[in-house]
Amino acid sequence: MAKLLPALGVLLVLHLASSSKLVCHMTNWAQYRPSGGKFTPQNIDPFLCTHVIYTLATINSFNQISPVEWNDEQHYGTLNNLKNVNPALKTLLSVGGTTNGVSPFIAMVAKPESRAAFIRSAISFLHTHNFDGLNLAWEYPGQNGSPVEDKERFTLLVQELHTAFEDDARENRRVQLLLSANVAGLQATVNQGYEVNKISPHFDFINVMTYDFHGAWEAVTGHNSPLYQSPVDTGSQAHLNINSSISYWLSLGAEPEKLLLGFPTYGRTFRLSSGSNGLGSPANGPADAGPYTRTAGFWAFYEICDFITSTTVEWIPSQKVPYATYGSAWVGYDDKASYSSKVQWMTANKLGGAHVWTMDMDDFTGSFCSAEAYPLINHLRTSMGFPPKPTTTAAPTTTPDPIREFCRGRPDGLYENLADKTTYFQCFQGNTYLHHCQPGLVYWDSCKCCNWP
Repeated sequence: MAKLLPALGVLLVLHLASSSKLVCHMTNWAQYRPSGGKFTPQNIDPFLCTHVIYTLATINSFNQISPVEWNDEQHYGTLNNLKNVNPALKTLLSVGGTTNGVSPFIAMVAKPESRAAFIRSAISFLHTHNFDGLNLAWEYPGQNGSPVEDKERFTLLVQELHTAFEDDARENRRVQLLLSANVAGLQATVNQGYEVNKISPHFDFINVMTYDFHGAWEAVTGHNSPLYQSPVDTGSQAHLNINSSISYWLSLGAEPEKLLLGFPTYGRTFRLSSGSNGLGSPANGPADAGPYTRTAGFWAFYEICDFITSTTVEWIPSQKVPYATYGSAWVGYDDKASYSSKVQWMTANKLGGAHVWTMDMDDFTGSFCSAEAYPLINHLRTSMGFPPKPTTTAAPTTTPDPIREFCRGRPDGLYENLADKTTYFQCFQGNTYLHHCQPGLVYWDSCKCCNWP
């Protein structure tokens, strides 16, 4: 295959791709959070994640993909324009949700012709809005009143999507669309929802939702996303952890390089109902809703940062995760230390990478946690061994820096560096980013790429 590349005129990519994926979700409802919690694609660092999944679109009564929010299409454009800054960034559109509590997938998968209509719509919609792929957010096939047959119908949908994406790429001579899914981590749901060995080969990656293992729906405190079983976990509770969940997916035939470990940027809260405040303590519902996320039962990491300034923070050694208490409020969450432990486990088990739920619940501005923007995701990125992100050139001291000034007044895009052909500039919102080609290559402005001299 390598010998064919020059004859086909295929150009080498600008940067070597990492062997691991760091996939980050963003939600279109985060724009409605007040003040510093408001998040739109303009808040995204284009060099932070390898993939960004825009959540969420739905399926209309004609079995076609349809936006949900009034400004979704505007936000599609803003998100996908970030690829002008980082050409290696991939974007996917997530489709799912519920209408009156029912998944729109249920009616769509019921008949071959309705699945075909959805697939045609998906291909057209993704190309029209410049997405690189599709994310299926039908997270619980066979659940919520849907028939048992949905397990098999989900397999058919996945197989048919993959085939259609291959045909589209071949017939139109373009890069094949990516296909991914968010899938359950609970064993009972996996059994009811997925034919794992049949769907795994057709996905580019699978986001296992290794969070929400415990929450305020339970009568005692438990951690949202523990790495291992704790001493208080008995019976079926013994499987409510990352180690058990991923191991089960692997035992059913999932390819490890396809599985992405879920990293939450939020914690689950409880209202303590006794004098006990440790793991497994009696609880009665959730703590008060956070001031920005405004939903009882969980707090975004930036809300937790405010909480832990005056609280008792404890570490659960058996599960390698922290929790914090103050008064009757209890929250189990993730921090940099727990992320590091999970990355070590992920690496040891040779998984394909990580997925983050969500970008908009990390401290994306850096104004809450007295740290850099995106402290959790940046730490995750570093822990996974990704190279340093490109940064803007240093600020001028006594005299103007001509490189820093290069992009002032220029449109966003790629530009040659006449002083050094092995580098090139990227302009984004008036900032200058200096990039280096791979060894032996130089930048060609005619193709906006690095190629042989």
